[in-house]
Amino acid sequence: MNDVTQYTVKNIVLASWIWTDDNQSTSSKKTVKKEFAPLKPLRQWLDNLKVNNPEFARRLCKLIPSQCPFEREVKLFGRTILHIPPMCKLNPIYEELMMLRFRALSYLADECGEDISAFC
Repeated sequence: MNDVTQYTVKNIVLASWIWTDDNQSTSSKKTVKKEFAPLKPLRQWLDNLKVNNPEFARRLCKLIPSQCPFEREVKLFGRTILHIPPMCKLNPIYEELMMLRFRALSYLADECGEDISAFC
């Protein structure tokens, strides 16, 4: 009985870390391409995080910036020498964080009736 439990737990944990393409049918003879996705559990957790507390929503809006703070232009004598692109797009959980911030703003505006202009 112990071997079955260990096998099942091992496969469930591995399944949460490996992404498979669901568009391919299981009856076809094509091999299913598996991709290593170590951040999938974190992404799912952020997507499933419920915002139902005004204080929690305000804290999220303060912690997650509305704009990428890393984009810079280095200028010398009025001419742009170097442009550093926004690094937020390289963040693997960028979209999940932006959606979480949006849900927090929506909760504050719709459910609590607060003015959210201070967070924009």
